[in-house]
Amino acid sequence: MTRPTDTHRPGEHPLTILRDKRRRETGSSLEPRHRGDIEPARQAEAARSEADALRAQLRERTADLRRVTAEYDNYRKRVRRDRRTVGEIAVANVLTGLLPVLDAIDQARMQGQVTGGFRRVTDVLESELAALGLEAFGAVGDPFDPALHEAVSCTPADRVEQPTCTAVLRPGYRVGDQLLRPAQTEVAEPPADR
Repeated sequence: MTRPTDTHRPGEHPLTILRDKRRRETGSSLEPRHRGDIEPARQAEAARSEADALRAQLRERTADLRRVTAEYDNYRKRVRRDRRTVGEIAVANVLTGLLPVLDAIDQARMQGQVTGGFRRVTDVLESELAALGLEAFGAVGDPFDPALHEAVSCTPADRVEQPTCTAVLRPGYRVGDQLLRPAQTEVAEPPADR
């Protein structure tokens, strides 16, 4: 008979049974495992759960980034809109202050006093104000609109079918959609017995 020491290799436990050499090399022998080793299935599951946690964190950070980007875009648009509004108000205030100057020029023009160098000054002034968006309105024959016209007098007339401006005493001005001053007009309206 052989002794246990004759059947195993040096450094091996005498109870280790090996069927062939390949099993021992791949680690699938019947040897007891060391306590620090983790099974491959547990290791893969741990890696999967860690990857899922990282994906969830990435989704959360991406959503936060999109929210912050949207808030910043809205802020930029709001600031741009507010700046434009402040600019339009400033231009409207300056133009409103210049309306008496334009009225004086219109009166001088009606009296034939806009000649020579003064004519060039008035032409340049009016073209620059038009470039800022100033627009005069109110003409004889326009339908009367209480939002745009200020009626100084109202007389019945057979020749009109609706209230109509018959004379413009002072032109109205607007900048874009903003009304700076309504036009002062005389209005003719159809008789009440029609």
